[in-house]
Amino acid sequence: MSHPVPAPRAGLLLLAYLAFVSLGLPDGLIGVGWPSIRADFGVPTAAVGFVLTAGTTGYLLSSVAAGFTISRLGVGWLLAGSTVLAATALTGYALSPGLALMVGCALVLGLGSGAIDSGLNAYAAGAFGPRHMNWMHAFFGLGVALGPLIMTGALSLGLAWRWGYAAVAAAQLLLATAFALTVRAWVRPAAPTGDGPAHTPAAPVGPVQISATLRLPAVWLGVVAFALYVAIEAGAGLWAFLLLTEGRGVAPAVAGLCVSGYWGSLFVGRVVQGVLAERLGTARILWGSLAGMVLGAVLVALPAPAWVAVLGLGVIGFAAAPVFPLLTLTTAERVGTVHADRTIGLQIGAAGLGGALLPAGFGVLLSRTSVEALGPALVICAVALLGLYAASARRPAAG
Repeated sequence: MSHPVPAPRAGLLLLAYLAFVSLGLPDGLIGVGWPSIRADFGVPTAAVGFVLTAGTTGYLLSSVAAGFTISRLGVGWLLAGSTVLAATALTGYALSPGLALMVGCALVLGLGSGAIDSGLNAYAAGAFGPRHMNWMHAFFGLGVALGPLIMTGALSLGLAWRWGYAAVAAAQLLLATAFALTVRAWVRPAAPTGDGPAHTPAAPVGPVQISATLRLPAVWLGVVAFALYVAIEAGAGLWAFLLLTEGRGVAPAVAGLCVSGYWGSLFVGRVVQGVLAERLGTARILWGSLAGMVLGAVLVALPAPAWVAVLGLGVIGFAAAPVFPLLTLTTAERVGTVHADRTIGLQIGAAGLGGALLPAGFGVLLSRTSVEALGPALVICAVALLGLYAASARRPAAG
């Protein structure tokens, strides 16, 4: 049975939602803007890899570091400073005369984004309930969807691609100002999370050594679980189009709609299951969602008509929707309150690394075997994720 969670302050909740929208915006901007950027800079299409690698590196470094420093800096200062970094980097994008400066700005943007992601997740794990935690993550998807619209709008008006980044940089600067004005309000109250007792993840870590956190098996079970989860989410979205067109004979236009439907099911799942998690408890939702991911992966793997694979993708998307936010929300229950912030930072970093490497590994597998290998790969990852959660759920929290 889930416990009631105090209602978060409306202003802070709105800022958290807007911050997650801002995290998704750059991901949507570069896809539409890159052809124009490439032409302006006179670089090959593949050069986008330098920008993405720099951004991922910064994200990994700062998301992990934020988890280990948040108790000293405070959530408010971390969010304010990180959003300033993101606004500065996006301004640099808009003013970049060439690729080299843009790559440097991508590193800075990654540093800011990773810290925002870790900081907000750590705050929300103690201050938000399952519903708002899920909805906060749903707003990231909204940001990814808005990014292409902003860049498309700028280009359709005859403006340079730089104006798309300038608009988002201005919005980030406003968000940074809001964080700076509310810096002292970002104090997490003692709040019950999931199905466990009240805890306060914001409590000072004090004399607890970093090595004590790193020695906990539950920490590393969580790290691997987050990497696997993002591998499934991103891998299914990245390679579903290829499976449907080359493996199941679906027309490209229809396959594109199916992939959009997959991402849509992820958004809808977070909205719907956020409410259900407060009524049924996070443990029940997590067990059901992880089992649903296995079922969806099996449907994708079956040598059946295309509609079965499409159904499987929808099941994966809807089932996977609450897993990331609810695993974050219940981190303290698995590792203990004093280790929660550090563990959340490691988990967010692992999610970024898993999202960057494992879907690429899926691509190597498909190129060396066939597109039909996607389903079995998703099944293996989903079963492994279920097993990791089962192992971590049986371990009592330390601290």
